[in-house]
Amino acid sequence: MKTGIIYCPNHHPFISVKKRWEQIASELSRQGVDYDLVQSEDSESVERLVDMLINNGYETIIIAGGDSALNDAANCLMRAEQRVRERVALGVIPNGVMNDFAAFWGLDYKDISNSVQTIVNRRVRKIDVGTISYRTRKGEPCSHYFLNSVNIGLLAATQSLRQRMRKRLWSRKLSYAATLVMIIFQKMTYKMSYTIDNVEEFHRVMTLCIGNAHGYGQTPNATPYNGLLDVTVVRQIAILQIINAIYLFLKGKLLTHKYVLPYRTSSIDIKMQTTTPCNVDGHPIEAQTDRVSVSVLPEQINFIVA
Repeated sequence: MKTGIIYCPNHHPFISVKKRWEQIASELSRQGVDYDLVQSEDSESVERLVDMLINNGYETIIIAGGDSALNDAANCLMRAEQRVRERVALGVIPNGVMNDFAAFWGLDYKDISNSVQTIVNRRVRKIDVGTISYRTRKGEPCSHYFLNSVNIGLLAATQSLRQRMRKRLWSRKLSYAATLVMIIFQKMTYKMSYTIDNVEEFHRVMTLCIGNAHGYGQTPNATPYNGLLDVTVVRQIAILQIINAIYLFLKGKLLTHKYVLPYRTSSIDIKMQTTTPCNVDGHPIEAQTDRVSVSVLPEQINFIVA
């Protein structure tokens, strides 16, 4: 089977782009992986390169990148014909700022050997894909697919802020610190309503996560192969309760907090203010919209799992 690897450089403060690839290439060689390499320049180039590999008959496409790059590859595959998705298997070598979807399958940024071994074994599983649909202010219909999660509210604002800080500051630690300082000046709650199973709820919400997988820890029980989405709604929390919520989040027990509402569903409709931040697998939705519909498409993509 023809294997193509798309290397998406992550500008790590302590490991150069060249050095990181040398580490990956060395392990690929050691385990006898025969592949062709292409390197992405940006988000748009990932989709173009996936298209190129598909059209040239590659049956295994590996993304050496993070959640955003995987999202680009998944969107490209979902726009292809069904027969293409049946033929092609998608895999990952974690190499991004965020590698949450890879972590779901037990793949770690530091353990290159295990990631390459997964490629060698090529154990394929069909996974679900989430889809978010909305209309822009001009009334134009838009849709995106996602593997990991959709975030609306404070976390989406935090992720966008962190990405901006990461581009301006050479150090990851400095970007984290700057983000923590700047988040103080962000809007903390957002008015929104959401409908699940024909029941509409109204809340002032800090953050809402719709997870096909772990959703950066907010939907810890979500799995991308059960045909359902996990939804976590964090309602407005008093200042003293926020510390407890952060503690539970770090312990993986966020869903036990009394101001957190968990759901499991196949679809959800959300109404919100047009200025409410929203992102899909780390990609911000630039067009301002006042409502979105999110659902899940079962068993859409062949994914190489550990």
